[in-house]
Amino acid sequence: MESEGSMKNSTKTDAQDRDKGAKFVELANKRVNKAVKDISLIGNLANRRNYTYNEEQAKKIIKALQASVDQVKASFLSGIHGQQANFEL
Repeated sequence: MESEGSMKNSTKTDAQDRDKGAKFVELANKRVNKAVKDISLIGNLANRRNYTYNEEQAKKIIKALQASVDQVKASFLSGIHGQQANFEL
């Protein structure tokens, strides 16, 4: 038979887990939508009517974005979060 104290701890943990889950959903919605919008804006840079760039610059942008996506994927699969370097052309 469980003691009253362990029942309270179980209830508290369940509530904390729900709070963490709700916070995850809230932040994921905000951050993923912002990232998708920002990636779309980066895609606008490919418009040669408005911008001039060379193939090396384009490849560097694509490589940086892909590395970032790969790092996020690895973080979700392993649960370990790595550091990310700042991008600069």
